[in-house]
Amino acid sequence: MAFTSKFKFSTETLQRLQLLVRNFPQPHLFAASLVVFCTLALTFLSLGEKIDKRQVVESIELKFAPLVVPDIQVTNNQLPLSITSPIRWHSTNVREGDNLSTLFDRAGIPTNEIYNLTASPGGDILGNLYPGEKFRIGVNSKKQIVELEYIKSPLMRYIYAYRDGSYQTEKRERKAEVLLGFRKGIIIDSLYNSAKRAQLPDNIIMEMANIFGWDIDFVFDIREGDKFSLLFEERYLDGEKLDAGDIIAASFTNRGKTYRAIRYQHSDGSTLYYSPEGLSMRKTFLRTPLDIFRITSGFNLRRKHPIHKKIKAHRGVDYAAPRGTPVYAVGKGKVSASGFSNANGNFVFLQHGQTYMTKYLHLHERKVKTGQTVSQRMLIGTVGSTGYSTGPHLHYEFLVNGVHKNPRTVELPKADPINSEERERFELTTKPLLVRLAIYEQASQYSVADSLDVPEAN
Repeated sequence: MAFTSKFKFSTETLQRLQLLVRNFPQPHLFAASLVVFCTLALTFLSLGEKIDKRQVVESIELKFAPLVVPDIQVTNNQLPLSITSPIRWHSTNVREGDNLSTLFDRAGIPTNEIYNLTASPGGDILGNLYPGEKFRIGVNSKKQIVELEYIKSPLMRYIYAYRDGSYQTEKRERKAEVLLGFRKGIIIDSLYNSAKRAQLPDNIIMEMANIFGWDIDFVFDIREGDKFSLLFEERYLDGEKLDAGDIIAASFTNRGKTYRAIRYQHSDGSTLYYSPEGLSMRKTFLRTPLDIFRITSGFNLRRKHPIHKKIKAHRGVDYAAPRGTPVYAVGKGKVSASGFSNANGNFVFLQHGQTYMTKYLHLHERKVKTGQTVSQRMLIGTVGSTGYSTGPHLHYEFLVNGVHKNPRTVELPKADPINSEERERFELTTKPLLVRLAIYEQASQYSVADSLDVPEAN
């Protein structure tokens, strides 16, 4: 960009300047010239910078489209509870007798949401809680439930999350790794104590007693030196042992006679235990009506009565057990009588068809009514000490065509064989497991340890 300037001077002024320059001392003239030169140089540099700056500046026009925001009206009820406020979590375990109301009270949570939870899909299961189960409850600052986690087991849990004005339910399941465990033991004192020495968990001990309970009376028949061996499921999750599952194969030697049982799953998915020959282990009657027991007196027609001190026919067996111990029906049938008398205390009589009758005396509580139909192993009462009794026990009688028989030795109906349509499949699936049980029994005789953990066959 060119820069020009115009200056106009008169003739008189020019003459005066020439005379001044001639008469001005030379050094001073040089210094003055230098000052003028520097001043002019700085002036032109400053002008150049301004000119350059004006040359590089551009004018830019930016245009923005207008932002259109829809007219939305949102209430707090429409927002997820987890967004409107932070969540605070409460953890609690189910205790004996607990329900949702007691759980909420213990966690300091209002109970007004119980109906909405139980009315939601899958909410009915919240009405059946069992000790040991766990809950995690998330609430906001208003103590409204945002999410509830019901942990039934390490393998199963239910999530109830509040969305869109109601609770949505999600079931989450995990699959455990299953191995087969082997244990064997010898009876030294009681079945329970001997099984615990063999490192068997309680549920496996009770299942073993149930499997062989149709053939062996574990009160009267068990003897020191009897032995047992079991092949059963052990479940693991993330490498840690969870619990024991079902017994797969088992044997019990009582008084020199060996009983064997194998678990078989039918084509329809149902399972039962059978002998290796295909006879059901489940008989028409159980040998004993209790799971936990000890004997005080047995069948004796010339037994002296403990209260009257006179010889009176004792037409059954007495099972001493803690007050409140469950008493089960030994077979399916109908309640012919349920009541109270001075001698028998609380009693229940069951009629099993036209031939058999069983009687249960001195009960603490009766759980069935006259005329009611019962199934085998159904709870019919609890052990007590009512009537003529010196302590908590169950008096049990067994009658055949109206005649008292010794419950220990009475001949019971034979077991039903497996369906002929299932026979071939039964042989194919059970024989390998029975062979495996026999191999482990033989191998353990030469091992210091009486237990093995082995992978389950695919």
